[in-house]
Amino acid sequence: MSAIHYEKNADQIVILTLDSTGQSANTMNAEFRDSLDEITQKLKAETDLKGIIFRSAKKTFFAGGDLDELIQVQPEQASDFFQMIEALKSNLRTIETLGVPVVAALNGTALGGGWEIALGCHYRIALSDPKTKFGLPEVTLGLLPGGGGIVRMVRLLGLQTAFPYLMEGKQFGVEQAKSLGLVHDTAENESALLEKAMTWVKANTKSQQPFDVKGYKIPGGDPKTPAVAQILAIAPAMLRDKTKGCYPAPEAIMAAAVEGAQVDVDTALRIESRYFTQLATGQISKNMIGTFWHGLNAIKSGASRPADIAKWQAKKVGVLGAGMMGAGIAYATATKGIAVVLKDISLENAEKGKAYSHKLLDKRVQQGRLTAEKRDQILALIVPTATAADLHDCDLIIEAVFENQTLKAQVTQEAEPYLAQEGIFASNTSTLPISGLAQASQDPEKFIGLHFFSPVDKMQLVEIIKGQRTSAETLAKAYDFVQQIGKIPIVVNDSRGFFTSRVFGTFINEGMRLLAEGVHPAQIEMAALKAGMPVGPLAIQDEVSLTLTEHITQETRRALQAEGKTLPESPVDGLIHCMIHELDRKGKAAGAGFYEYPENDKKFLWPGLSRWQKPHSLSEQDMIDRFLFVQALDTLRCYEEGVLESVIDANVGSIFGIGFAAWTGGAIQFLNQHGTAQALERAQQLEARYGARFTPPALLKEKAATNQPIQ
Repeated sequence: MSAIHYEKNADQIVILTLDSTGQSANTMNAEFRDSLDEITQKLKAETDLKGIIFRSAKKTFFAGGDLDELIQVQPEQASDFFQMIEALKSNLRTIETLGVPVVAALNGTALGGGWEIALGCHYRIALSDPKTKFGLPEVTLGLLPGGGGIVRMVRLLGLQTAFPYLMEGKQFGVEQAKSLGLVHDTAENESALLEKAMTWVKANTKSQQPFDVKGYKIPGGDPKTPAVAQILAIAPAMLRDKTKGCYPAPEAIMAAAVEGAQVDVDTALRIESRYFTQLATGQISKNMIGTFWHGLNAIKSGASRPADIAKWQAKKVGVLGAGMMGAGIAYATATKGIAVVLKDISLENAEKGKAYSHKLLDKRVQQGRLTAEKRDQILALIVPTATAADLHDCDLIIEAVFENQTLKAQVTQEAEPYLAQEGIFASNTSTLPISGLAQASQDPEKFIGLHFFSPVDKMQLVEIIKGQRTSAETLAKAYDFVQQIGKIPIVVNDSRGFFTSRVFGTFINEGMRLLAEGVHPAQIEMAALKAGMPVGPLAIQDEVSLTLTEHITQETRRALQAEGKTLPESPVDGLIHCMIHELDRKGKAAGAGFYEYPENDKKFLWPGLSRWQKPHSLSEQDMIDRFLFVQALDTLRCYEEGVLESVIDANVGSIFGIGFAAWTGGAIQFLNQHGTAQALERAQQLEARYGARFTPPALLKEKAATNQPIQ
């Protein structure tokens, strides 16, 4: 079988149809590479070749590299891998330089390697489809475009214009591709697409890439051009400030782009291959591919959803509480075309909740991302009310009121009678056990937790919490709803704090512990950023508010006492008490916390925190490891205790829910990527120095005995 069908017509034009065997999309797998080599030799042997057209037999043009293959490449295979990449690129370059016109007939999305094939053509025609996406997203998986994407994008667009598409993986549609000059023409259907490709070939008997024409200059200038040199003098420092050294891919992309812009095309392609090999054989790309590709795809296909239950869709959803969280849930639901009843204690409050959606939608209209007509259609789906009867026939009701068990019980009992016959009830809670909340329900089997994250319009994760009596059907419906509104579902079992809130608390607490131990607050925040966390723990604690943290701690302590257990005192308790009750610094909402919040200016660390500073011998690496290990070990405990049921949910949930360092591939992958034996050794060192919270779970010890990964 061949991944490329070779057809020569009466006009001596060769049509190459990309059609990977047994796959729904074309990928750069071994079959494709062998087929490309074969057709390249065939094209070279043609005596009266007039042109070449690349097209696809699939619904899209080409999906990109074979990530199943890439994740397995080991450092010791680097030389063979480099030679394989060079052979692939050599074939594409041979086709590009045959002297005959080469056209890409793009019938749909072309990303990664697919876009690189298109860039290797002299002329690109795309179907006019607003859903079509082009681009080079490899950086989001810890890789770089290794099929010539860097070299050709830089030569066609210039360094400055190309950088966001290369270093941020920005994707773009057909119209933007046309405005950039990367797509030359469009067609309304596939027959017109092929016809236009034929016409262009016939009109251009000889053709080459613009950058292969003698005297061609890179748009904006090469790195020696004064204006470009000035930007490049500061660009690496700006990039390092952004990545904190955790992500080698953007730095490798910048290096390959700048170095490649100073040499001929073939040398530039070889430079690109070297950097690509370095990243592909490295650990970080494997971490990121494992979670951001394989993990997310497993969740999309329903890895944690009961398999034998029919797919379900909500047509009408009730939201109880029109505060920030309830308003956000209403917005996320309505934007997917689902009717929403937004209820609060007064119509005025409910209207304020709807106004939140109005504000977000207005912004999208101003940015040109939404029409005014579409905005009005979405807003019409949200019905604000203070009357429980308006919840009649809701397929799903989500309560999103304050974290108080009595209040939640009250609104549950008021709203539940109005559920549709097969409807389900969900509580948006971040800490209160679902089984306890379900006691207020008339049918605990239809009661489940849906923990959204703030702000709902931006945060992708939803933590689905099963109560002790939650039925499989209710879980399946909740899972389907989360996917229906375009969010990422993970499934956890009931416990206090569940998974994300519990583990997130360990990160914030570790930051406050370091402050109580005498570490300078700026060092704490910087160590967290260098670990790969998006925000420092003191800044996050201010956002959460110290009063809420104190309230949750007190509630937890009371609940544990009722169970005959105790919550040990910690240095953080005294720190929080002092901040709130002695210094009146309660967090951002109160205008003062660990940071100062001047009007019309950037926040800065409060100088008064110096009262906790004292000499210490902590290294920055110890601080970084404390931040990462305290979360990773507690995530593993959640898995060991059955709070988490899968490593995929653990890794995806830790990144998308608590902002765990994305370069690691997630909290459990962080331990795996060390090797479990080394992870155990480091955890024991941290336990000896800093205490029992770093005690390795039994599962880590068990896996470390044979250095097997946690799966």
